[in-house]
Amino acid sequence: MGADNRHKGMGNAGMFLTMLSGTIFRRRGRALMAVIAAAIGAATLFCLAAVCLEVPRQMNEEMRSYGANLVVAPIERPDQARTDIAAPMVAHTTEMVEAKGPTKFATYRYESVRINSASYLMAGISAGQVRELNHHWNVEGSWPKQGQVMVGRDVAEAMGLKVGGPVEVRYLEADDGSNRQAGQWTKDKVLGKASYRVAGIVETGGSEDQIVYASLPDLEALTHLKRGTDVIEYSSSAMGSNLAAIATAINEMTSMGVKAQTVTKISSADNRIITMLQTLFWQVSLVVLVLTLVGVGTTMASIVSQRRSEIALRKALGASSSGLAFEFYVESACYGLLGGVLGVGIGYAFARLLCSSVFGRALGLSWPLALAAVALSIIMALLGSIEPVWRASHIDPALVLSQE
Repeated sequence: MGADNRHKGMGNAGMFLTMLSGTIFRRRGRALMAVIAAAIGAATLFCLAAVCLEVPRQMNEEMRSYGANLVVAPIERPDQARTDIAAPMVAHTTEMVEAKGPTKFATYRYESVRINSASYLMAGISAGQVRELNHHWNVEGSWPKQGQVMVGRDVAEAMGLKVGGPVEVRYLEADDGSNRQAGQWTKDKVLGKASYRVAGIVETGGSEDQIVYASLPDLEALTHLKRGTDVIEYSSSAMGSNLAAIATAINEMTSMGVKAQTVTKISSADNRIITMLQTLFWQVSLVVLVLTLVGVGTTMASIVSQRRSEIALRKALGASSSGLAFEFYVESACYGLLGGVLGVGIGYAFARLLCSSVFGRALGLSWPLALAAVALSIIMALLGSIEPVWRASHIDPALVLSQE
């Protein structure tokens, strides 16, 4: 008995699929229009969503090349002449920032030095870290190695320094520790002196043009002093509120002795880009959804109109309204499925082309987004079919057949 029911069910399903495929084939022109309407909607939505999800990430990476978006410095304490960030604290804050996403960072130690009779700030750095963090720096020559310095454009012009030329740097004792940064020197006490070769001249249009850069070991050798870091600069992939949350988390831990601050220009630019893209996406998506509904609804209304006689005859022979409605809904879902798959392929091609032409980078296919676009296409096709299917299920067979 159970086997008979299964065979009967399989027979009914097979008959239903045969009827459905026959209906679609006989009206393939209308079916193609419905598929195209669904495909256009799916393609536009997928392309917009892919670009709007990818562009902030790509823009974030581009912004990262313009320097740090988070700066950590020691908290100034009135009872201490000078504070710095010890190596364990550098590691700890770096772990906190990296926990929110991929991060680049660089540490800086600053000392006041003299070149000839002029006072300048000398930064002890890891050239690799700073170069990776600041791709926008315009460097004539090369970055400094051991025994070399890189000078800012203002320093080079004031001192007449050229790439490859020598420069002598002196480190003098300050009147007291608190005045070292201010460059208030005694006349006699020279604590360190060294000659370097100018490896490069950096020009940024900012305060970097007034600084001399050397490797940290060279600065420690010049000053005969090893101490902590003055500033840590981070270029975090976190954006907007996530970046602000990192700064807040660091600042709330007062025992750390450091303070964090976001770089407003870069973080606000990220926020503006994200907001504009999201607004654009939702506005255009709403228009696309409405157009998709109209397109599918119009096509289904045309199909129902053409099949009035068939529907009336089937109802006269005993077909139920719910059965007819189910058939139409399955037909609409098929159009949405075919259109969604086709639209995702077209939308991905356009999104990939946009990312390649604008950013010069490939765009990977997001399967969750693709599945969501296909599902939305099916839903839109079903919603667009509600009114035509309702009219089809309420056709009066006697009235329609009497007009034939």
